[in-house]
Amino acid sequence: MTFVRTTGGAIALLALTLLIAAPTLAGSDSGAPSSSAASPALSADHLSVDQVVDNLVRRNQERAQALLHSEATRVYRLVYRGFPGDREAEMTVEATYNSPASKEFKMVSESGSKLIRDRVFKKLLESEKEAVQPAMSAATLLNRDNYNFELVGYEPAKTGGQYVLQVVPKVKSKYVYRGKVWVDGTDFAVTRIEAEPAQNPSFWTKKNEIRHEYEKVEAFWLPARNESISYIRLGGRATLTIEYKDYRVTDGRQTGADLAVRPTGKGNQ
Repeated sequence: MTFVRTTGGAIALLALTLLIAAPTLAGSDSGAPSSSAASPALSADHLSVDQVVDNLVRRNQERAQALLHSEATRVYRLVYRGFPGDREAEMTVEATYNSPASKEFKMVSESGSKLIRDRVFKKLLESEKEAVQPAMSAATLLNRDNYNFELVGYEPAKTGGQYVLQVVPKVKSKYVYRGKVWVDGTDFAVTRIEAEPAQNPSFWTKKNEIRHEYEKVEAFWLPARNESISYIRLGGRATLTIEYKDYRVTDGRQTGADLAVRPTGKGNQ
């Protein structure tokens, strides 16, 4: 992708930097700064790394197959501070997903820098549509084909506990990441990520940080908040946040069960 040179050159290059700094994950609609607190040591009754990854991959596949449809409101915010000047923008969209590989976005409102809205926000939406296509999705899934895993700890949580995995991609690229992933010990779903792109997405950035949080919506773990921070070599910092709310989901397993028990015959037509 070629950057368009403008008077706000440092902002224009963020289109690619922030685009790549928000990878998708299986089960989602996708050397990092780690938590300062050390994870408690693993005990004999905890699962091995192979068992955790096996459960994670299997349950992610089950949830992906069951999620027929989802809708949510998203609020995108980007704040840039630095050369050649400060800029901000915000955009709210209605996002719709239909299985197996369709995403649509409806603009609700937008404000602030037109450059950010056109060259960052809109490119993010375009990229997300592409990311759900089979070829791209397969190359970025959190599984053994794409990542090596190390079990580094276990932490208490409201749901009972979370396994903490260190993940390192097998092939360096701008579309995968390295860092820590928290996996729910009951549902075996990703609940949190702290990472960085495996490959710097742009010469113009010296560091990129990714922090994602997920929440349980009915039977699915879906994005709740994403934050991507890019530090620019020219002396700037850009912070992109995405807030997700008002989820509505359709579970194929529940729909199938409803159809199975629904009476048939003329009296019920």
